[in-house]
Amino acid sequence: MSRALPMSVAWLRAVPLWAVAGAGGLLTVVVRLIGWGQGPDVFGDEVFYWRFGHSVAHGGFPRDHGGTFWLHPPGFFYIEGGWERLFGAPADVVSGVYQMRSLNAVLAGLTAVALVLLMVRVTKSTTVAVAVATVFAFDPYILRINQRVLIETSTMLWVVLGFLVLLPLAQRATGIRWRRRAAAAGLLFGVGILTKDVAALITVVPLIVAARFVWPKRRSVPLFTAAMATVPYAIYVGVVAWAGHFDDLWGNKTHGIRRLLGMAQETGFNSAKTPSLNQRLTEELSNFGSTYALLALAVVAVVPFLRRGSPPQRLLGLWYVSAAIALAYAVVKGTLEEQQLYLLIVPTIVIVAMRAHLLWERRVERRRRGPVSRVATVSLLALTLAWSGFTYAGATSEPDDGYERLRQYMVEHVPAGSAITSMSGSASLLLEDRYRMGKWFTPQERAREHVAYVVVPWRIVEHNISTFTPGEARQLTQQGALLFSFHGRTYGTVELYRVPVPPASPVDGRDG
Repeated sequence: MSRALPMSVAWLRAVPLWAVAGAGGLLTVVVRLIGWGQGPDVFGDEVFYWRFGHSVAHGGFPRDHGGTFWLHPPGFFYIEGGWERLFGAPADVVSGVYQMRSLNAVLAGLTAVALVLLMVRVTKSTTVAVAVATVFAFDPYILRINQRVLIETSTMLWVVLGFLVLLPLAQRATGIRWRRRAAAAGLLFGVGILTKDVAALITVVPLIVAARFVWPKRRSVPLFTAAMATVPYAIYVGVVAWAGHFDDLWGNKTHGIRRLLGMAQETGFNSAKTPSLNQRLTEELSNFGSTYALLALAVVAVVPFLRRGSPPQRLLGLWYVSAAIALAYAVVKGTLEEQQLYLLIVPTIVIVAMRAHLLWERRVERRRRGPVSRVATVSLLALTLAWSGFTYAGATSEPDDGYERLRQYMVEHVPAGSAITSMSGSASLLLEDRYRMGKWFTPQERAREHVAYVVVPWRIVEHNISTFTPGEARQLTQQGALLFSFHGRTYGTVELYRVPVPPASPVDGRDG
């Protein structure tokens, strides 16, 4: 390891591994909590996931106003419930979302700790582990997912822990204790699946393939691990069936499979209601340029590990390939949502770091190639961190909490129970505990409901994600007076208008 370390970071050899891992985890948490409460702005899924966690704080299945929730398994929601029991129930929906964002920051920190330990085990290099932890802490896409109340952060934690526990068996699967380690790894994978079903594609699937390419003479190791990964979910299904909800679970899961396969395009970039993937990638290039570069490099970096890598390298390579194939299918035909990339970007930085370490070792062994590999490796890390740091600085320099500020303004100036026309589902979710929210547009509808206020997040409207067209939004807001305005990165300009209530007599116009 000492040969692979440049002199400037050789001091890392003297630092205990637990301190390096702890520092990586602490850095990850701190980065996610800087500017906490000022963005990113809240969006609809966060409210739903907070509600599900809030509902199980005192037991029972996850539920919402619409009834019990079965689309996703409940693992993350029970973690949320425990977090709420630990720190107390929030005062309102925004406080609840921020409370669970702090939970995800901690889960991300634990993921960074696991990544440090994983990289040291597979590369024997503390320097590589520190680099991976730093990239994980600052990567703009990873930050976006970790800073929101999304399931994927907790899912990836269990997956990384599973590979960390399993990796020694890829090096040597002998002895009477291998079953204990394999069982522990399988149960960790199983908890990941219990937070998000699709995690089976990046745990169970690579394990089955590994029976041929990693453990050809000890196939019982990956197959036993894969079998143990099904145990937590099987227990969950058994409890649901015992409680009499199996039919509801089955109906939701079959519908979820149809969505995963693309047979039902209700959400995501492949649905007709959202901007195209190409448009979104172009818009986010300035933010996620370093992430895109890592994704492109991993496609090439994984090849040598699959062809002639050590068993641990091949196992991690199969993890990456499984995630890449799953995402590629989602891009072409399935339901593709932004947060799904998180299941690929984490194994991506692992693969790229492993390849960089391999190039650095060759620099030591083959002096003539030293300048090229050294400059390429250091330049890649420097460019990635510089881009990520620049994006992070820009994101934290200006607040992006328009919906929270809107709610505070309305609590002070808009009477509770007022009827409000909302052009965004997220805005409705944040305000419906205090106001009557709807999509009332025509004079008849607004007269019937006595609508005097309109909330408009202009980016949602202009991107045709709202049920209102830009022309309809302008037509309605031109009738009123602007009360509140805020410009942020997430929703553009968020505005509140007071509009005159039409007379009760019916007039011609669109109804419904």
